[in-house]
Amino acid sequence: MNWKVFFAVLITLQTAFHLLLEAVQRKSANNPIPKNVQDVYDKEAYQRWRKYSAEKSRLSLWRTLAGYALSMALLLTNVYAAFAGLFPQTVFMQLLAVLLLENVANIVVFTGFEYVNTMVIEEKYGFNRSTMKTFVIDRVRSFAIEMLLAVVLMGLLAWLHLSMGDWMILLFALAVFALTLAISFLYPILSRLGNKFVPLEEGELRDKLMALLTKHGYQVKAIEVMDASRRTTKLNAYFTGFGKMKTIVLYDNLLSAMSTEEICAVFAHELGHGLHKDVLKQQVMNLGNLLLMAVLVWVAVREPAMHQAFGFDKVNYGFAMILLSALLGMVQPLTGMAMNAYTRMAEYRADRQAVQEGYGKALVSGLKTLAKENFVHLAPAKLLVVLEYSHPPLSERIAALEKAK
Repeated sequence: MNWKVFFAVLITLQTAFHLLLEAVQRKSANNPIPKNVQDVYDKEAYQRWRKYSAEKSRLSLWRTLAGYALSMALLLTNVYAAFAGLFPQTVFMQLLAVLLLENVANIVVFTGFEYVNTMVIEEKYGFNRSTMKTFVIDRVRSFAIEMLLAVVLMGLLAWLHLSMGDWMILLFALAVFALTLAISFLYPILSRLGNKFVPLEEGELRDKLMALLTKHGYQVKAIEVMDASRRTTKLNAYFTGFGKMKTIVLYDNLLSAMSTEEICAVFAHELGHGLHKDVLKQQVMNLGNLLLMAVLVWVAVREPAMHQAFGFDKVNYGFAMILLSALLGMVQPLTGMAMNAYTRMAEYRADRQAVQEGYGKALVSGLKTLAKENFVHLAPAKLLVVLEYSHPPLSERIAALEKAK
């Protein structure tokens, strides 16, 4: 088989698929807004949203095309193998060379798009709070973390494959699963590298959040406020921690945009996820995805001809990650669709928990506030929802809430 042609066609098909979705996204901006969410935007705000959506869509289109051009340029000219030839011919140094080239190429090509997205479009519509210094530090930090994770992951793969042979399939999946859990445990620490956290001050909100969680046996380690307004005006809040020991994190701009009842409603919803062990169930589903990924990794490292087609003398474990990315792109639309179907169902169920806690009305108003402040698409195409949305559209969530109430 001509592996170079195979992967070129595969990446071309994936790019065409993404371009199709982007075209559907642009067209859906003209969809009529459902009646139950027509009060989210006034006429002026809705026109701003349409302009914002159009600019983001155009940027996404050019980013997709730039990514395709970069992939084709690097693959078809055997640049990976040529660059690796400048490094010592050890397994680790060879994989390091390929991963270094991949990450440097990505940061060179895509930083411009990130700049336009953050410092131009988000700035233009009043969402950006990042300074140029913050933007640069975030990009450097992101590069370092992605490079470290890639080297650790593919170094682990090389060690397992050279030591265990084909038995590495299951071991690699379990190792990646363990690494994913470790990152989840470390996330509260990692998130503090670029943000400041302060305890939520005593008062009605803190008392209600504590009461809501302790009612169901959750021990709250801390309730903290993150200085998200340094980067964005958009709103968010989340739980961290495992089991019954939780830390609640609130964006500082959430506190000024939503009422006490609305914030409690959001966390009553999150409580629903905890009570139904949705995170655990998603981890189990993720393990299934990792087993599939391990099979594709096995395909990418057991056939030297794949690597030789791109100029290597033998298997390069760093280049295996490039091949794996292309192979995963072939199956991810299907696995992602299944995962998204589950998470949308879980969102409806968590919304019902908020209703049971007496926060149904507050959740409706809170979701509308989140949609307005985050510039959410109110009438996405059904195809986009099925393929890409992990949350149901706002109008459908509100309809389900009204029915549950």
